[in-house]
Amino acid sequence: MATTIRRAVLTLPAASPGPENPLPQLSTRGDVHRLDRVAMAGLPPAMARRMRHAPLRSLLPVRRRDDYTRTRIPTDLDAIVIENDRLRATVLPGLGGRVHSLVHKPTGSSLLYSNPVLQPAGFALNGAWFSGGIEWNIGATGHGTLSVAPLHAARVPAPDGGDMLRLWEWERLRDLPFQVDLWLPDGSDFLYAGVRVRNPHHRAAPVYWWSNTAVPEGPRTRVLAPAERAWHFGYDRASLRRVPVPHWDGADRTYPADGTRHADYFYDLPDGERRWIAALDGDGHGLVQTSTDALTGRKLFLWGADGAGRRRQEWLTEPGTGGYAEIQAGLAPTQLEHVPLEAGGEFAWLEAYGPLAADPAAVHGADWAAARAETAARLEAALPRAAVDAAYEAWRPYADHEPKETLATGSGWGALEVERGRLELPGTPFPVPADGDVGGAEQRPWRALLRTGSLGEEGPEPGPSLVSPAWRELLETSEPDPRASYHLGVAQWHAGDRSQAVRSWEHALRQGMGWPARRALAAADVERGHPERAADRYARAVTEAHEAGASRAARTALAREAIEALLAAGRAEDAAAVLAGVHPAARTRGRFRLLEARVLEARGDGAGARAIRDAGVEVEDLGEGETFPWPGAPGPPGLKRRTG
Repeated sequence: MATTIRRAVLTLPAASPGPENPLPQLSTRGDVHRLDRVAMAGLPPAMARRMRHAPLRSLLPVRRRDDYTRTRIPTDLDAIVIENDRLRATVLPGLGGRVHSLVHKPTGSSLLYSNPVLQPAGFALNGAWFSGGIEWNIGATGHGTLSVAPLHAARVPAPDGGDMLRLWEWERLRDLPFQVDLWLPDGSDFLYAGVRVRNPHHRAAPVYWWSNTAVPEGPRTRVLAPAERAWHFGYDRASLRRVPVPHWDGADRTYPADGTRHADYFYDLPDGERRWIAALDGDGHGLVQTSTDALTGRKLFLWGADGAGRRRQEWLTEPGTGGYAEIQAGLAPTQLEHVPLEAGGEFAWLEAYGPLAADPAAVHGADWAAARAETAARLEAALPRAAVDAAYEAWRPYADHEPKETLATGSGWGALEVERGRLELPGTPFPVPADGDVGGAEQRPWRALLRTGSLGEEGPEPGPSLVSPAWRELLETSEPDPRASYHLGVAQWHAGDRSQAVRSWEHALRQGMGWPARRALAAADVERGHPERAADRYARAVTEAHEAGASRAARTALAREAIEALLAAGRAEDAAAVLAGVHPAARTRGRFRLLEARVLEARGDGAGARAIRDAGVEVEDLGEGETFPWPGAPGPPGLKRRTG
């Protein structure tokens, strides 16, 4: 059977990821993955340098995705199916290019954990994320900001004379274009993924890449990699330690179902060793992932078998669904590192995903060296290392081939950056949205700034801000305009020039900007330790937003911030007044139910706060590592969630 690429529709019970939060994220980003200085002191120097290199301190210019629920309805999702006579891969271009499923046709086995539902949860860098399949993570430590965003997709020529599926986008945290080319050689049991990240700028850029693969977590599933040691990370910011593989702390840590609590194991692969990782069940069958040597890192993430681990998995899918673990591959030995990419340079590699069958007695035997050797030998027989290297070399010229047929459309940000930088990016054209295209509305004022020197932004509230040095310079020299002053303040804040940002927002206020500038000043007050002034400004901004007819999404997001600030300043009555003005549908959501309980407690109504707590509250958008106290309850914070 010749390889085919076709459009399809995948219907799943799905909760919508919701719209973007229209308020720019001005708070400093917390990072549960960052080590403290004591932990850093004992690391190899090269690893420590990469951990210190350009850690992400802000989500700007990306907006948060935090307006989703846990209400799922049958939803048709655009899909692209890649198929030969051996494998069938289903890809979701509108959801980060996720490979939702990979089926081995001769055996009918599903090689991935394919989530039967689409349930966003607050585990991506910018909020909404969902579990399952193979995801492509670029930007900074964590699940990428494109988890629920559309990518460009097209049919392009493949090295074997057939077709391959190209996925590409502009990653906005680091301002880097990337592509993933997926194809199935005729008769192959392996899905190939050619990946390229380019730096078209005149400065070096930090790069983070991890390909995360969800695999079923059966009771006898074992994860194998060519390593005798691993770096264990336990999410307390002080414990990245090198531990033996497979046995450590009284248990065999290569069986995810036996893990007591969530953890990362970054395998310490010897130099020169073939890069691979596999998850094999009790019969020795499962998935193997391998790559060219540029993709150096390999990792096992497990949720843990304790109650919290099970609950976290149920939160992402539904009760009764089998658990999963993640086997991952990245550019650096651990996910706490960022790798510098020189100006004008690129990183490129080839990955391969396919079925593997090994002797179960060897795979699950007590001799770890024998288990590794058996798996490595079966991999070499199924897909020789030399064949992967040859496939990579054959693919490299095709990475620049122009698409033949558009299959899906991503954002317009790449087209804007290509025009601003006058960039040439063979193989990944970023089409300029048509004038009437709703998807291009966010870029339209910035294109006007680029072409005319005037932002010319219209509408009831400002659109997304751009914060790179090049855009900041254009804003600084633009024609006087309150929205230009506002966006300039956001760019200055991102760059760390906080005082100048405040002056720009004050200037926007004097020019008549209103509530958006006042909210920005209030958020700056929170960050700079001025709670009373922040409360005053937030309260006034809420009033102005209502009078100005701001969107419901903006008013809801603003109210959430304002209530927090008013409570912090001890102004419970004002917080209650803001809460009363929130749309009734939003007030039923978990985040606002929690805020309501806090307001009640602050007003002296402990019984009312306890009643809300006892009725049960699910905070849909609870973020990774986020904790909060339950009002009316003594002791430690009541909820904490995280992801791998």
